[in-house]
Amino acid sequence: MPAEGRGLPRRLLAEGLGTAILVATVVGSGIMAERLAGGNQAIALLGNTIPTGAILVVIITILGPISGAHFNPAVTLVFATRGRMAWAEVAPYIVVQCAGGMAGTAVAHLMFDLAPFAIGTTVRSGASQWLAEAVATFTLILTILGGLRYAPLAIPWLVGLTITAAYWFTSSTSFANPAVTLARGFTTTFAGIALNGVPGFIAAQLAGAAAATLMGMLLFPAASPRSVPTLATGE
Repeated sequence: MPAEGRGLPRRLLAEGLGTAILVATVVGSGIMAERLAGGNQAIALLGNTIPTGAILVVIITILGPISGAHFNPAVTLVFATRGRMAWAEVAPYIVVQCAGGMAGTAVAHLMFDLAPFAIGTTVRSGASQWLAEAVATFTLILTILGGLRYAPLAIPWLVGLTITAAYWFTSSTSFANPAVTLARGFTTTFAGIALNGVPGFIAAQLAGAAAATLMGMLLFPAASPRSVPTLATGE
């Protein structure tokens, strides 16, 4: 269902709220998983993965008809590039996505009796991690474009399953989202990333999104222009 015709303030509220819920789930489930896993990192990662994939299905389904459920600046830029939303709306979408992500981190911390923000310290950097982020974002964007073209009603599940899989097949555990990456730079918990590693991750994500856009032009030519699609993003 396209979101075209919805008022911009309402769409921005949906984007900010959806991104906040996504990040609160990522960070909060990471805290809970780490506390309950007894030092077993595989169990902790599994406990972080399942809630993230699940909440994506939910928020894309309920908020997609309002804003398109991007929750991800890379997704927003891809759709503007493909003529599926106005460029004038790109900056407002990205601002509320980033603000929502930061709010999500704060809420998750407060639920677990932590300070709202802490500068991330988990080192996630280097060529292999950047490649992983490019691959994760490429896979996410290509999934969304293919879903929009051939199975739009399945997009919530396609995105949720893609991120669930990418948590495990990428060395970076698939951030695949600049707004989420920024928000995770302000937590020292299981889901965190050192703040100085954020720019490298975002650059890799944008490169992966650009490559997926080009591939999508070959595989999934747009069926109709200038409608904000029902879909979303990443974790």
